[in-house]
Amino acid sequence: MGVKRKKRRTHVRPKEDDYINTPKSLVLGSGEVGRSVRRLIADVRKIMEPNTASNLEARKGNKLRDFIHFATHMSVTHLLIFSKTESHVNLRIGRIPRGPTLHFQVQSYVLTGDLLKLLQRPKSPGFEYRYSPLVVLNNFNDDRKETKLMTTVFQNLFPPINVHTIKLTEARRVVLFHLDSESREIEMRHFSIGVKTVGLSKSVKSIVQTNLPNLENFEDVGDYVLRGAYAAESEAEDGESTVTLPQKFVGRNNRKAEQRAIRLTELGPRLQLKLVKIQEGLCDGEVLFHQFETRTKEEIAEMRRKREARIKLKTRRREEQQKNVEKKAGKKRPREGSDDGEDEDDGVSEDEESESS
Repeated sequence: MGVKRKKRRTHVRPKEDDYINTPKSLVLGSGEVGRSVRRLIADVRKIMEPNTASNLEARKGNKLRDFIHFATHMSVTHLLIFSKTESHVNLRIGRIPRGPTLHFQVQSYVLTGDLLKLLQRPKSPGFEYRYSPLVVLNNFNDDRKETKLMTTVFQNLFPPINVHTIKLTEARRVVLFHLDSESREIEMRHFSIGVKTVGLSKSVKSIVQTNLPNLENFEDVGDYVLRGAYAAESEAEDGESTVTLPQKFVGRNNRKAEQRAIRLTELGPRLQLKLVKIQEGLCDGEVLFHQFETRTKEEIAEMRRKREARIKLKTRRREEQQKNVEKKAGKKRPREGSDDGEDEDDGVSEDEESESS
């Protein structure tokens, strides 16, 4: 009789608090964006994995408030909305539920498929997308308020890491945001993290990293190792990128305490962004920053006064609508065939219905 197999869990289930506190995102398209932007949306969703809705399908009738309502119940923290005009593509990054919202112009972009065609050694997708990417912010060090806000938003798009508890095998991807000081454009790139053996020629690496080298055309293994010895010098190792592995890493012979060089392979997509404006709320509210428009204090105060008036009017109409609904529900319906009161009190008026919609 065989021994009963005892199951042993090799992973730790995430705690509920960790799941709730993990940043999650929805990447959407607004309006008619075209085939190319739809592919860009799918590529950006790959960057945001695994904490995003990769297969989300939006209908034409869906409004922004529908996604906000859905996102609130699903603990989604960020909305990334792509739209397209005749001149350029736009990107909005909003914090749910109260903002702020950053508006970007997409100056240029390169899709993942187009980028992989240009690489000599493209990276095949493996288990990289099971873990969130690391975030590197370069040159976000000035004292401008919009720069500090961009830094906070980009950092909070992805889960924070604890350098004392992170597993090295989970550091598989990195997202780079680089801010150009002169043009104020932001370059966004997406890489896969790998390691390679240092101090060895290509021939020796092929022996170490493969099972059986092909020695058919060589009389001795030394001839195989020394072939192209001068050509192997062109594969120089950068001393600054050489590290000692603190833990075991993915790949063959990448054991703890081994010397390895870091290799980044671009996965795509690439985006060139330029900040246009920042709104206080979620796709609404007071404009905190605008790249092309400047307003005086009097104009800002007048806009704030008009906004507060609109909010009060909207609240008053909502209260009136609620009272009419309650009044209609409490009033008995007239008997069939009677004409009294049929058209005098019909609850919510068409104007009020249009206001509530």
